[in-house]
Amino acid sequence: MNLNIEIPDRLATALRAKALAKGVTASTFALQVLEQVLSQQPEQKAGPRKSSYGLLAHHGPGPSAEEIDENRKEMFSGFAEDPQ
Repeated sequence: MNLNIEIPDRLATALRAKALAKGVTASTFALQVLEQVLSQQPEQKAGPRKSSYGLLAHHGPGPSAEEIDENRKEMFSGFAEDPQ
């Protein structure tokens, strides 16, 4: 099959340079690149994600609202007071 495509000059220049570096013609190099791309496995879509619910369950139950309030009072008991 013959296929004619228009490519920008900057790509044509890069194509010729890469082909020259490999010691092949530009059309042969383009064919190699096309074969490589088409032979790759299609990108797999991400499957269903695992829920993070229960991710930290092995650490036991979380603190109660009362424990959180108590900890906040302790942590901020001296906050914004002038040091003596």
